[in-house]
Amino acid sequence: MFIGVDPHKLSATIEVVDSQERVLATGRFDTNKAGYAQMRKQVARWPDRVWAVEGSGGAGRPLAQRLLADGENVVDVPPKLSARVRLFDTGHNRKTDAHDAHAVAAVAVRTKNLRVLGYNEELEALRMLSERRAELISHRVQVVNRLQRLLSELLPGQAKPNLTAPQAKVILSSRRPRDLANKTRKRMALEQVEDLVVVDARIKAINKELKAMVLATGSHLMDLPGIGPIGAARILADVGDVTRFADRNRFASWTGTAPLDASSGEQVRHRLSRAGNRKINHMLHMAATSQIRLDTEGRAYYRRKRAAGKTHLEAMRCLKRRISDAVYRQLLSDADPAAASAPGEELQASPGGHCGATQESSAVDLPPHIDTSDQPLPDPQPRRYGATTSRRKNETQDVLLRTG
Repeated sequence: MFIGVDPHKLSATIEVVDSQERVLATGRFDTNKAGYAQMRKQVARWPDRVWAVEGSGGAGRPLAQRLLADGENVVDVPPKLSARVRLFDTGHNRKTDAHDAHAVAAVAVRTKNLRVLGYNEELEALRMLSERRAELISHRVQVVNRLQRLLSELLPGQAKPNLTAPQAKVILSSRRPRDLANKTRKRMALEQVEDLVVVDARIKAINKELKAMVLATGSHLMDLPGIGPIGAARILADVGDVTRFADRNRFASWTGTAPLDASSGEQVRHRLSRAGNRKINHMLHMAATSQIRLDTEGRAYYRRKRAAGKTHLEAMRCLKRRISDAVYRQLLSDADPAAASAPGEELQASPGGHCGATQESSAVDLPPHIDTSDQPLPDPQPRRYGATTSRRKNETQDVLLRTG
C-alpha cells in the first residue's frame, strides 16, 4: 500500500492507494501529537505500507523525520513529479490538498526509483548545525553593514574593509562626539559591536562542534584539498546515503557541475547548469578557489586549462567537476572501504562532461578541442531504434546484392 502525503506545517492530508491506484482511505490530520497518532492508527491495518511524502527536504521534512524515527518506510516525492501527475490526471494545475495527496500517491505507484529516506541522528544534527551557521553568517553580515554605516557617519572617509569587533572598538574609542546625534550614533555603534562579539563567539563554537562531529563520523572528506569541516559537514548532511547516486555523473548533475543539453536541430551544444544543489555547488566553488590559491594538483590542472585557451570561468568549471568526482569517490570509499578506487585513478579520471578530461580528447566526444560549454549530459540514453535501423539496413543490402 502507498500512502500519499501532502504535508503542511499544521496539517497533513493523506490518501491510501493500492498497486492498482484504487483509493482505500483518505483523511486530513493535524500535525500535533494527537493528530499524528490518529493518522498512524488509521493506516495501521495495512502493515505492508510505504509513505510517500512530497518535498521531504522542505515542508515535508518534519513529518518525514517523525515517520522515520518510528520505523516507517518513507520515500521522497519531488514536487515537480506530483505537479505533472496532477496536470495529466485533472487536465488543469489547480491545487487542493486532496488532489495533491492523490498525485503524490500516484507518483509513488508509478515511479520505481524514488529516493528512499533513512534516519540518521548524526547527519540530522550536522544539517541543523550547518543551517544554523549559515543563518549566523547572514546575521553577521547584516551587523557589520549596520556598523559600517554608523562608522561612516561618525568618521567620514575612514571606512575599513573586513571590519572586526576589536577594530571597531579601537575606532570608536578615538571618537568623542559632543552633539546629540553623534552621541546616539556612537551608542548604537557600540550596541552593534556587542552583537558582533556575540555572533562571532557563536560561529566559533559551531565551527568547533562541526569539526568534532565530522571527525566522529569517520569521514575523510577533509583530506581533500580545499574542503574543511564546514564544507564536509554540509556535504555529508545534504548527500546522506551516497549510494542513491548511480555513478559520478549523476552526482555531478545533483551538484550542478554537469552541463545541460541545449541542442536544437542539427546544432548540438550544451550550456552551463544552474540547477542542482546550489549549497553544495558553492562549497565546491570555494574548494576550487582554495586549490587555485595553494600549491595543489588542482592549481596545476587549472593552469593547464588556461594554457589550453580556456577562460577563467571555463577552467573553474572543469576544476569543480573534477572536485565533484573526487568527493563522490571519497564518499563511496568512506561508505565502503573495500570499494575504494585504486591509487592514481583520480589523476586519470575525466571530468565526465567537461572539456579537458584528458590531454587528448573529451570524455564524451571524439573531437579533442570541443568547447567547455558544448558538453553532453551525463549518462546519455541509448537510441531506442538503433538495432531495428541496423537490421533493416542489412536486409536492404542483402536484397540489392541478390538483385544485382
